[in-house]
Amino acid sequence: MRRLTAAALAAVMLAAGACGGSDDVGSAATTTTGAGDATSEARAAATPDDTTVEELYPEVVRVEAAQDADGTWTFHVTISSPYDTPERYADAWRIEAPDGTVLGIRELAHDHQNEQPFTRSTSGVEIPEDLDEVVIRGRDQVSGWSPEAIEHVLSR
Repeated sequence: MRRLTAAALAAVMLAAGACGGSDDVGSAATTTTGAGDATSEARAAATPDDTTVEELYPEVVRVEAAQDADGTWTFHVTISSPYDTPERYADAWRIEAPDGTVLGIRELAHDHQNEQPFTRSTSGVEIPEDLDEVVIRGRDQVSGWSPEAIEHVLSR
């Protein structure tokens, strides 16, 4: 039954949208439920007990950010997820304030199995003036949001 639940969850997530040809998806503040996005039952079915964090979640390996003329920010984030397949892949990354407030999210609706690591961008991200640093975190469609993140200092 656990395998059936994980397969059903994966099918729903695949049907949710397409990655699209454009790297820009806009942003505005987004709320999410965090690491609990996937059910614990689905996670247990997809990952053995001896799996390490590196095998559960995509790794953010590089971040570039630039402030645009309108005051918003564009982020270029490189993700590595060596397990990326149509059955399981990195399906998002997000920009957070140090306190965990989500500032922007980039959804990925298909695998990047033949493109590792891969870079995707999002623009129009509003960063409060008092923030000099943000946190970037990846999400796996089965395991949810990674507990590990990369800090990025903003150049204003």
